[in-house]
Amino acid sequence: MATRNKILVPEAKEALNRFKMEAATEVGTPLTNGYNGDLTSRQNGSVGGQMVKKIIENYENTIK
Repeated sequence: MATRNKILVPEAKEALNRFKMEAATEVGTPLTNGYNGDLTSRQNGSVGGQMVKKIIENYENTIK
């Protein structure tokens, strides 16, 4: 059975999409709005990894 991600804060959806596109640009992944099934798992994973890296850096900068 497939599970679906539930959007808890619908107002944040556009900001998260912009964040994802920014991270994709930084790692050189040709991410587009819409279908991205032609990208490899490595490419998609690098986008998520970059997003996590930036979130952690932001948090570390706020607690100093």
